[in-house]
Amino acid sequence: MNRTLVICKPDAVERGLVGEILGRFERKGLRVVAAELRTLGADLLARHYSEHVGKGFYDDLVAFMSRSPAMVAVVEGPTDTWRVVRTMMGATDPLKADPGTIRGDFGTEVTENLVHGSDSAESAQREVSLFFPDL
Repeated sequence: MNRTLVICKPDAVERGLVGEILGRFERKGLRVVAAELRTLGADLLARHYSEHVGKGFYDDLVAFMSRSPAMVAVVEGPTDTWRVVRTMMGATDPLKADPGTIRGDFGTEVTENLVHGSDSAESAQREVSLFFPDL
């Protein structure tokens, strides 16, 4: 089985959408193998978003992702599970996301777009080990 990281971001938790989001993945046939509600700290976020450190939006991103708890989960499925998750999430900008996707159905703004999913098999492996080192 293939694994990827999913984060139901603070806005999803605040809006009560975690069950809906994870449920969509489960109804697709994917399996949640680990999940934890946690407030993400600046150090972990710096490692997770290392490619964005120093960019103009980085401080706002960290402030958003650490303002309240997020649901961090590992989802398992067939080859390229990360790609299945990304397709189900929809475009980063909810205004451009197709209806039927998570962001297309529930998102309202690009800066708070509900969910994160690993963007490649390599990223999935790195992110899963970062958030769930014992898995």
